Amino acid sequence: MKQSTKLTFAILSLTFSLYSENLLDIYNEALENDPTFKAAEFSYLADKELVVQGRAALLPSLTISGSTNWNEYYQDKQLQQEYNSFSSSARLTQPLFRLDSWFQYKQSKSLTNAAEADFAYEQQNLLVRTAELYFGVLRAIDNLNAAISEEKAIKKQLDQAQQRYEVGLSAITGVQEAQLAYDLSKASRINSEGKLFSAREALNALIGREIFSLDELGEGLLIENPSPTSKEEWVNLALNNNYQLKAAYLRKDAAKNNARNAASNHLPKIDIVGSKSESETNQFNYEGIDFNGQGIPVPEVTGRRNFAIQFSMPIFQSGAVNSRRKQAYAQYERSNENTLFAQRRVIQEVRSGYSNVVTLVANVTAQRQAVISATSALEATQVGYKVGTRNVVDLLQAEKNLYSAEKNLANAKYDYILADLRLNLAAGTITPGDLVQINNLLK
Repeated sequence: MKQSTKLTFAILSLTFSLYSENLLDIYNEALENDPTFKAAEFSYLADKELVVQGRAALLPSLTISGSTNWNEYYQDKQLQQEYNSFSSSARLTQPLFRLDSWFQYKQSKSLTNAAEADFAYEQQNLLVRTAELYFGVLRAIDNLNAAISEEKAIKKQLDQAQQRYEVGLSAITGVQEAQLAYDLSKASRINSEGKLFSAREALNALIGREIFSLDELGEGLLIENPSPTSKEEWVNLALNNNYQLKAAYLRKDAAKNNARNAASNHLPKIDIVGSKSESETNQFNYEGIDFNGQGIPVPEVTGRRNFAIQFSMPIFQSGAVNSRRKQAYAQYERSNENTLFAQRRVIQEVRSGYSNVVTLVANVTAQRQAVISATSALEATQVGYKVGTRNVVDLLQAEKNLYSAEKNLANAKYDYILADLRLNLAAGTITPGDLVQINNLLK
C-alpha cells in the first residue's frame, strides 16, 4: 500500500513537472485568485451603490409605523379600567426643491464613475503585473542557466589549468586565477538560485498555488519602435484614455458638486408630505355596568389624513453652514491640484516609457550583435590558447563575456516586452489582446 502511494505521488510529480503553463493560463487564474484584483473588484461593487443612495434622496420615501398597547387604570389600588389600544400611521414625502440633494446625487454619480475607472485601470494593471511576474521567473531561469554554464566552463578550465601545471606547462598563478574565477562563478550561481526561488514565490502568490513549469520565450519576438512614432501622439492618447487620469477628473467633478452641496445648505428646502394615522381603543368601563365582573368593551376608532407642503430654511447656525461651505471649496481646490499632479505624472510616464522602449529596441539589436562578437572572440581565444598565444585568463574572460552577452540579450528582450506593456498601460490602450500576442511567442 505504501509503495503504491509513493508511486502515485511520483507519477503526479512527474506529470506536474512535464505540464508547462503559459502566460494566458496564469492571467486567467489571476483574474479569479489575485487578492489585489479581487479587492479592487469588490471596492468597485461597493462604490456602485453610491449613485443609488444619492438618487434615493430625490425620490419619494414612505414610512409606516404601528403599535399595540395594553392599558390598566387603578384608583386606590383598585382596577378601574383595562383596555387595548392600537395605532398605525403612514408618511409619504416627496422632495420638491432640494438643491443640496441634487448636488449630492451628481457627486455620487461622479464617484461611481470614478470607481468604474479605477477598476478598469486595475484590470489593465493586472495584465502588466502578470507579465512582470511571469517574465521575472523566466529571467531568473535564464540568469541561473547562464551562471551554471559559466560555472561548468570555468570548472573545466580549472581542471585543464591544474593538469598543465602538473606537467610543467604553466605556472601556479594560472591555477590560482582559474580557481578564483570558479569560486566567483559558484557564488554567482548560488545567488541566481536564490533569485529564482523568490521570483517563483512571487508568481505563486499571484494565483495562490505552486507553479512547476513555464513556457519559454521563443525566437519570433519582433523588436520595433512604438507606433505611433511620435511621443506627443502617445501623450494625447494617454490624456484621452488613461483610466487613472479619468478617475482624477471624475473625483474633481465630485468635489465640485460637494462644494455646491455645502453652499446650497443655506437655501430653502421644500417637500410635499402626506400622512395618515389611525388609532383604535377597546375600553372596558366598570362604572355602573357589571356583568359577572366583566366590563363591556367600548371600541373607539379615530383617524387623520394630512397633506402639506413643508418649507424650511436655516437662518442662523452659529457659522456652521458657512464653515462647511469654505471647507468643501478648499477640498475642491485640493482635488483640482491632485488632478493636475495626476495629469503631469501620466505625461511623464508616457514620455519616459516611450523613450525607454526606443532605447530598448536599440539595446536588443546591440545585444544580439554582442552575442555574435563574443562567440567569435571565444572561438579565436580557444585557438590561441591551444597554440600558446593566449593564456587561461584570456580564455576565462572570453567565456565569461559570452555568457554575459547571452544573459544580457535575454534580459534585454524581457525588458523590451515589459516596457512596451507599461507604455500601453500609461496610455490606457493596453488590452488582453496584447497578452495574447506575447503568449503566441512562447514555446
